[in-house]
Amino acid sequence: MKRLRQAINNSDISRFRFHFQLFAFGLLIYGGYLAIDFGSNYIPAFACPFVETRGGTCYLYPLQHQLNMPLSQLFSGRGIGLLTGFITFLLMFVLFNKAWCGFACPLGTVQDWITKLRNRFGIRYSTYSETVFSRQKNIKYVLLALLLLLSLGMSNSLFGMQKLSGDFSTSYCMICPGRTVLPLFTGDMSQLVIDFSSKTKTVLTGLGMAVTGLFFTGAFVKKRFFCLLCPMSALQYIFSKAGLLRLKKDGMKCTRCGNCYRVCDVGIREIADDLESTMIVQDDCMMCLKCVSACPEEGCLKATFLGLPVYEATEQGFFKRMGGRS
Repeated sequence: MKRLRQAINNSDISRFRFHFQLFAFGLLIYGGYLAIDFGSNYIPAFACPFVETRGGTCYLYPLQHQLNMPLSQLFSGRGIGLLTGFITFLLMFVLFNKAWCGFACPLGTVQDWITKLRNRFGIRYSTYSETVFSRQKNIKYVLLALLLLLSLGMSNSLFGMQKLSGDFSTSYCMICPGRTVLPLFTGDMSQLVIDFSSKTKTVLTGLGMAVTGLFFTGAFVKKRFFCLLCPMSALQYIFSKAGLLRLKKDGMKCTRCGNCYRVCDVGIREIADDLESTMIVQDDCMMCLKCVSACPEEGCLKATFLGLPVYEATEQGFFKRMGGRS
């Protein structure tokens, strides 16, 4: 067991993650070819329902449909359906916490591929001040609140939206880049249009095309750009403390070398500066574990499952990954 743990700690987590992302992408995008319906459509990652060959569906899609009910029915059979869907999502999320973002989300994987392409062309990514970064990351909570309120508003006469229920039934999906980007990998370009069938659809699909452009542009100048705006990430963070997979830090062992911050794709400074917190998963964290891999201090950072270490920082592992000698 000691040798196995040493081999895991000395391994290159980025290489494992790359291959796991390929597996997850194939499963969630092409699983339908093998009649796979993974997760009963409550997956805590973007697996777009507009991909006809999908093997699962992002939870935000059925959530919008399920919330479209009068408040009087909240404690009826329809309310039970909403609760069942939420519990299913929560159980799947609790299993791997925010690693769904870093290892399984197809839209996140596409962004990582764009990063590799950007590096090949030598395009430098942008940096943000702490003020801009903190303001930007609040956008995902605004989008999550709008997603919930718009869905409830359609059936409860809020803001006079009941007349728009058909067009707003999946309002977030209409602007999500997953709807336009992910079908492209099956040769489907039908979502790359503006729907002029109604004013509402024209606005929503027009915004969707604009967000798609922002998705590609942003991915070329900032690693995991859209993850900073993602309402799924916001929803996940609300329940992240219940996750069985956890990212921990022993501040007493930290020398504040800054390696963890420098390799973080979403630029979380707290992971290097916070010496007090034991649980260090932040709202933008995707638990890719690159920070653990880059840490040279024995046992300073570690990923645990049910309290048991599954991958932790070691001096030997650090120098092996860096190409040096332990």
